[in-house]
Amino acid sequence: MRIDILSLFPEMFEGVFNSSILKKAQESGTFEYNYVNFRDYTENKHNKVDDYPYGGGAGMVLKPQPIFDAIEDVKKRSDKRPRIILMCPQGETHSQKKAEELSREDHLVFICGHYEGYDERIREHLVTDEISIGDYVLTGGELGAMVVIDSVVRLLPGVLGNESSAPEDSFSSGLLEHPHYTRPADFRGMKVPEVLLSGNHAKIDEWRKQQSLKRTFERRKDMLQEYPLSEEEKQWIDEWNDLKK
Repeated sequence: MRIDILSLFPEMFEGVFNSSILKKAQESGTFEYNYVNFRDYTENKHNKVDDYPYGGGAGMVLKPQPIFDAIEDVKKRSDKRPRIILMCPQGETHSQKKAEELSREDHLVFICGHYEGYDERIREHLVTDEISIGDYVLTGGELGAMVVIDSVVRLLPGVLGNESSAPEDSFSSGLLEHPHYTRPADFRGMKVPEVLLSGNHAKIDEWRKQQSLKRTFERRKDMLQEYPLSEEEKQWIDEWNDLKK
């Protein structure tokens, strides 16, 4: 996968991309990235990339010309048609499902804005996706892009050491992930559930399935609205509801 990032502050990405899993993914050749400072493309003699909004109002708006020219240049250097992602608080809220969808692409381009917003022509004529990481506003799109890129790259084949790790993540199965325990089995009187020490993998799988559903039931009931519950799972939920009465 190739990832191009349009940003006025590309140095913000250095620590994230040169650490941990993302660094290993680069070194293995699983993905490559390129920073594009779209200020380098401005035709303004003062290197300005923003201007006052027509009609008045607070803040400054990113001009279309530098971003259009930067995207056109990025496209020339790729033989793949990229997904062009605008980081924007008005966009689709990012999700595991979206990360999985983007992980199947060969080329992603992220536009990270600053100031009050974007000239609407950028949104209408350049981008394929608008993504938000939550219902709040940041000073720029860089932090959001880091979150989305991390969630996508970790899903690429070979990035995580254990191929079963990603499919078992919270949200990947439609439920939150079950609890985890490690050594020691007894820590200050707090003990690991006996079933996990039993060696009976069928019972362990059933326990994990039940705990995953229970955790979702307790913390994110909204997720169960679209989850295809089995008859056994419905029975478990009925029992938990009875206990709450």
